[in-house]
Amino acid sequence: MKIVLLEPLAISKEILNSLASKLKDMGHEFIAYDTVEKDTEALKKRAENADILMIANNPLNGDVIRSVENLKYIAVAFTGVDHVDKEACKERGIKVSNAQGYATEAVAELTIGMILSLLRNVIKCDEVTRKEGTKVGLVGSELNGKTVGIVGTGAIGLRTAEILKAFNCKLLGYNRSQSERAKELGIEYVTLEELLSKSDIVSLHVPLNDATKGLINKERISLMKKSAILINVARGPVVDSEALAEALNNGDIAGAGIDVFEIEPPIKSNHPLFSSRNTLVTPHVAFASEESMIKRANIEFDNVYSWINGEEKNIVM
Repeated sequence: MKIVLLEPLAISKEILNSLASKLKDMGHEFIAYDTVEKDTEALKKRAENADILMIANNPLNGDVIRSVENLKYIAVAFTGVDHVDKEACKERGIKVSNAQGYATEAVAELTIGMILSLLRNVIKCDEVTRKEGTKVGLVGSELNGKTVGIVGTGAIGLRTAEILKAFNCKLLGYNRSQSERAKELGIEYVTLEELLSKSDIVSLHVPLNDATKGLINKERISLMKKSAILINVARGPVVDSEALAEALNNGDIAGAGIDVFEIEPPIKSNHPLFSSRNTLVTPHVAFASEESMIKRANIEFDNVYSWINGEEKNIVM
């Protein structure tokens, strides 16, 4: 079989070669590209004659998928697969796997980092200190004892909750189904509306689908406390950015930490959240730690080996 890695996995060449050696030993052709390519025609050329495509989080559109005659399987080194054209895969009967679980620690830790940074005005304190300023107007609040609403109690939401327990936080949860582990952690399941109205901090950990697109809209943001902060390390379109920016600028909520946007970075400088009050933004980096990059590469290659051997592992489409 011909196996093509269409983009880099942010791991060293030594690790990549080690992971790929088994494929070569099995007699398969393996080609890896070390640059990101977004042009459709160029991607078609890279993917030509492949039986298996391996990608990370860059879009793989239907034109590319339909152009690869031998394509049978796509391995995605990412949790979400909404960047892969679902209809094209369905038409062709192409299986798609993900690398669920690789970034649980990384995303949970950045979530906590954003919360603490916003509560204690870390960015503003740094700026003022460098300008010979003082703490005047920058005295923040503690995370200890706050009510945190976890929207989405999957692996990342639950790991975030575990860390928050160390801060003596009261935990509210919203999810389509209730988790026994969540209950063990003391998470109280409530409606989304109740969670938004009672939480000091709202942290989003849901996948992007028809049910979650625009989940946090103007009406729901209006339910939040004026002192509340919103953290989105999930998917950009889960939140109405313009409505959030308006609420922040009007003082309807106190702050926001945003790692994800409607598109992948780079984000245009005129994005509404770039000029909104007390907003911490990062370039979709929550999932990306040295440890998580190695973990996801291992999971992706293991998925490929399993599929070649007739075992479907982590299949999501």
